[in-house]
Amino acid sequence: MSFLARIRVGRQVPLRFVRSIQISADTTKLQDEPHHTEPFTVKLHEHSFLGYKCEPPKLDVEVTKEELLLMYGQMQTMRRMEMAADAAYKAQLIHGFCHLSIGQEAVSVGLEHGADANDRIISGYRCHPLVVLRGGTVAQVLGELMGKRTGVSHGKGGSMHMFTDTFRGGHGIVGAQVPIGTGIAFAQKYMGEKQATFALYGDGASNQGQVAEAFNMAKLWNLPVIFICENNQYGMGTSAERSSANTQFYTRGDTIPGLQVNGMDILATREATKFARKWAVEDGNGPLVMEFVTYRYGGHSMSDPGTTYRTREEIQRVRSTRDPIRGLQGYIEDWGLATPQELKLIDKEAKATVDAAVEEAKAAPEPLADDLFTGVYPVGDPTLTRRGREREEIHHY
Repeated sequence: MSFLARIRVGRQVPLRFVRSIQISADTTKLQDEPHHTEPFTVKLHEHSFLGYKCEPPKLDVEVTKEELLLMYGQMQTMRRMEMAADAAYKAQLIHGFCHLSIGQEAVSVGLEHGADANDRIISGYRCHPLVVLRGGTVAQVLGELMGKRTGVSHGKGGSMHMFTDTFRGGHGIVGAQVPIGTGIAFAQKYMGEKQATFALYGDGASNQGQVAEAFNMAKLWNLPVIFICENNQYGMGTSAERSSANTQFYTRGDTIPGLQVNGMDILATREATKFARKWAVEDGNGPLVMEFVTYRYGGHSMSDPGTTYRTREEIQRVRSTRDPIRGLQGYIEDWGLATPQELKLIDKEAKATVDAAVEEAKAAPEPLADDLFTGVYPVGDPTLTRRGREREEIHHY
């Protein structure tokens, strides 16, 4: 029995948060015969996108077997990494704040496959997959969570302070990344760069005043910034319906056009990202507000069981009928691109990668006392006089 047939019954069960957009993970259909070496065309569900003051992307998209398998492997690796972080936290190897994105893999991986390698991405604290996809490693993320010198921020930042050259951080102040991302886009325009900035925030952060202020400035200056609301239905323990008078987050930009996207289907998130980038950079239309409708399986953070404000049945219903990894698995198997046995080999490779990263992070040394004042300024910064810099620091630069 095919994957689609196995879950078709479950698809009839309505979830209370479904509005007018389709958020199943497996509704894309073949248009051409699938090909093992050449691109072929598939058609997204007609309700994969909803536009606000703009025409939504086309539903016919090109895919390749190679990219589908790559995305599948990346999503499996991201989920196993987050599961490993969960286990390490419970084993008291990780302390402090830790926010996992299990269930939201189609957002991070789809975003990466739709963006340009030199675009900038900035996010909140549910950011671990983006760090890996933007140049970090699983070992660096887990090392950072465990407070080790091999971490991406040398063990001094933890979950909320991870950076790479093109990922400008997970930020702990709710909504603060949105005006920062707007500033990055301003710099891109000022410097004449043909790149975009993707600023991600949650439905809980959407009511922050600084978010509205950033929208206004971005529109005034026509900046190449895409504001992305990861609507996973709950801001901490409060449902979107209880916290927001307007739960259509893609319409929040007022004069800024918006796009609501099925955030559980990776082909929809990839295509929406491509559309947004073209809108902002190539066509010069300025900012766009996107809403990825998704779902987190776990609690808000490791201190939240996630079942006091929603039922276990709701979570299980999403897991069994709308899981983004199972959805992509269904495409690959039903289109004859790989067998279940071949996909299991990819699963094993993802597990081996994460298991090795866990052991590497465990064995890594902790930061030294001398590391306390390093990393405050960029290496090679030529500015020798700056408020806060001590005289003895200067010889390091």
